[in-house]
Amino acid sequence: MGASIRNSSEFEPAERVLVITRVFDAPRDLVFKAWTKPEHLMRWWGPRGFAMTLCDMDPRPGGAYRFHMRSPEGTEHRSHGVIREIVEPERLVVTGSWVDAQGVPGHETTLSVSFADHGEGQTMLTLHQAVFESVTARDSHRGGWGSALECLGDYLAEAPR
Repeated sequence: MGASIRNSSEFEPAERVLVITRVFDAPRDLVFKAWTKPEHLMRWWGPRGFAMTLCDMDPRPGGAYRFHMRSPEGTEHRSHGVIREIVEPERLVVTGSWVDAQGVPGHETTLSVSFADHGEGQTMLTLHQAVFESVTARDSHRGGWGSALECLGDYLAEAPR
């Protein structure tokens, strides 16, 4: 009573927030499945040239995920987290962090992905990730996500409908 509820974005420092919007030439249900089904994720996840070596995902609120990728140079990258919200085919929200070789998690961020119909058979995807520990970390993720979303576009162009 007397206290007001504020949108969490009011408290996010803009310089440590990443927002990317892309339109894909694929129906929303397929784009959503590409983000939530391991058999799809294995085919596109990560920057170009990276290979997903482990994709373990329990797609429900409170479910865990573990993704492991290998760079073209052979470096292992591990990301683990929890699914906070999943509304098919509209929205996916996860929290997670990079995890070192000993299993120690790093800085945690929240990734929200929304999926909206856009034109005939197209999907507008909006990715929001925050709050990064630094502008450098945000910019590194901008490059990684940009490349990964290109891989997603390539995959969707060939995926069975």
